[in-house]
Amino acid sequence: MTQMTAMFVMFVLYGLLPAAGLYLGYRGIKKVTAPKMLEYKAMPQLGYIPEKSLPIDVKTALEQINTKGEKLRVLYGDTNNDGKIDDKDTVNETYIMIQNLMDRHVPQAVADYRRLHDLDVADSALADTTKIKHSNVTGKEALLDVLKTINTQFDDLLNASYHQDGQKLLATNRYLQKRFDNPTSNTEFQKPDSNASSNANNNASSDVNIQAIESPTGESVSAEDIKL
Repeated sequence: MTQMTAMFVMFVLYGLLPAAGLYLGYRGIKKVTAPKMLEYKAMPQLGYIPEKSLPIDVKTALEQINTKGEKLRVLYGDTNNDGKIDDKDTVNETYIMIQNLMDRHVPQAVADYRRLHDLDVADSALADTTKIKHSNVTGKEALLDVLKTINTQFDDLLNASYHQDGQKLLATNRYLQKRFDNPTSNTEFQKPDSNASSNANNNASSDVNIQAIESPTGESVSAEDIKL
């Protein structure tokens, strides 16, 4: 082993490997001790929020809005039912409202609450206990009121979509029952001519004309337009 090789081995063993071990250990300890962060995939504008910075009931309300909002985005955004929301879909007022609530109003309300919370340098839960001037609610209660209003709005939109699609199913069923339960009103039969049968050496011939069932009319029931 040459002197250069020996120096290189010594550098790796006593320099590079210990430094790498210290670095990986530091990263591991930092990761373990780092506060748990909350992420709401349907509301990326919220960013990552430390779990301890939000009360449990606020986190619950945000999780509900995140789940319902994602469903509503698909229901009202994917208008051509191709499984994705893109330029081929028709943008409507309801979809824009849902987007505004999730991208602007919810993140802004949470940011306002967190600013109120951070104002309390003594960590005595000022935003959770002190009522806002000229009101009867605390900062936390004000945020919960905002989230409750949005949650109620999303519930109404999901209800409207359910009943609208349900009415379409009922209309389809009524159409099919009308067509198939009363076949005589939609089909026309011509009886064989007995004289023609005898003139053809008793070989029966018949001409049956059956009218085709028309396709469904595609009757649609519009849901009540719900706005904030």
